[in-house]
Amino acid sequence: MSSQVKIFSGTTSRAVAEKIAAAYGQPLGDLTIQRFADSEIGPSFNESVRGCEVFLIQSTFPPADNLMELMLMVDAAKRASAYKVNVVMPYMGYTRQDRKDKPRVSIGAKVVAEFIQSVGTSRLMTCDLHAGQIQGFFDIPVDHLDGSTITAPYIQSLNLENLIFASPDVGGVVRTRAFAKKFGAEIVVCDKMRLRANEIASMQVIGDVTGMNVVLVDDIVDTAGTICKAAELLMERGAASVRAVITHPVLSGPAHERIRNSALVELITTDTIPLREENEKIKVISVADLFARAIHNVVSHESISSLFI
Repeated sequence: MSSQVKIFSGTTSRAVAEKIAAAYGQPLGDLTIQRFADSEIGPSFNESVRGCEVFLIQSTFPPADNLMELMLMVDAAKRASAYKVNVVMPYMGYTRQDRKDKPRVSIGAKVVAEFIQSVGTSRLMTCDLHAGQIQGFFDIPVDHLDGSTITAPYIQSLNLENLIFASPDVGGVVRTRAFAKKFGAEIVVCDKMRLRANEIASMQVIGDVTGMNVVLVDDIVDTAGTICKAAELLMERGAASVRAVITHPVLSGPAHERIRNSALVELITTDTIPLREENEKIKVISVADLFARAIHNVVSHESISSLFI
């Protein structure tokens, strides 16, 4: 006999969690998150989860409070005798800290992975990690869903001629090539040099984009400096149009204003992170059906490889 499935949401992912639960075919479970005067967080389940397969939905943005809230939710579910506690984290923060790129720094992604496992999480379900090898930081099953399964069909629907894909930096070449392969298209690369985080010193285009409709491919847009600079440079090099497709709209600081004033026709993204404000240049496609299918297949012990290959 299979366990009953219950789906709950953390505070800041409520909108996407409601869509995921609806796509799965059931309402969100009843959960209270108490906040004390000193900002401590205290989650409590208002219904029994004994013997249930529990899915807890929460992205980490900004990471600290939301990650802590989620870990306390996992602990509460385990202590309430849940059969399994699965973390559904559409956006996992700290994944850009996946290695030591200079002396005496932490590997934040590894720290978060250890934290997630330490509270008794049964499995992690996430989408478009900054680097796929971050899965190796975990000793529990990781379902690494592919955001392009929902964004690529939208690009296809635009019926763009002379289509070419661009990576906004050398590090994103593998991701861009995988996206372009779905269309049988070529790629170009925007090679950038940074002086410090979030500040670009110089950029150049490797490849010819003359007369082409260019789609920039990335996983995260933070301050939007890189992607807007790349769009401007591609137009200067003779591109007919430039769009961008990403998965996680972090969009910190001046990001929204930069996108509005950029050469981008549109920025196509998902709702792994809710937008802080409306932006006429941003097209949002929901990940709800993707995660609902993954949850269904995990519960029914079916393959989910089609969702991440």
